[in-house]
Amino acid sequence: MDNLIRVAEEAMWEKKELPEFNSGDTITVSYKIVEGSKERIQSFRGVVIQIKGTGMTKMFTIRKISNGVGVERIFPLYSPHIEKIEVNKRGVVRRARIFYLRQLTGKKAAIKERRAPVKKQQS
Repeated sequence: MDNLIRVAEEAMWEKKELPEFNSGDTITVSYKIVEGSKERIQSFRGVVIQIKGTGMTKMFTIRKISNGVGVERIFPLYSPHIEKIEVNKRGVVRRARIFYLRQLTGKKAAIKERRAPVKKQQS
């Protein structure tokens, strides 16, 4: 029965190439907005505060500060409205869900950036 459900889900949803990201990363999600007969692409850039769900029902929450007000948006990972996801910065956090960010403001809300490993040169 589980195999049948998995095959049906794979047939319904098209698999997109999505980058790997975790909580604490700053990402930009470009998604399609349909208003009547018009379509436009809007970007939402913020910090990933949680990733939940499994398989095709996986969702992630992004938080940003807009005009001094915290704005959170939940996106289904495999939504057909998502055009692309860009990872802008990799963050260093020790938790999977960083809801404590909601109470912090200013410099305290800054997340340290994960540095790429430096390759040693052979001489």
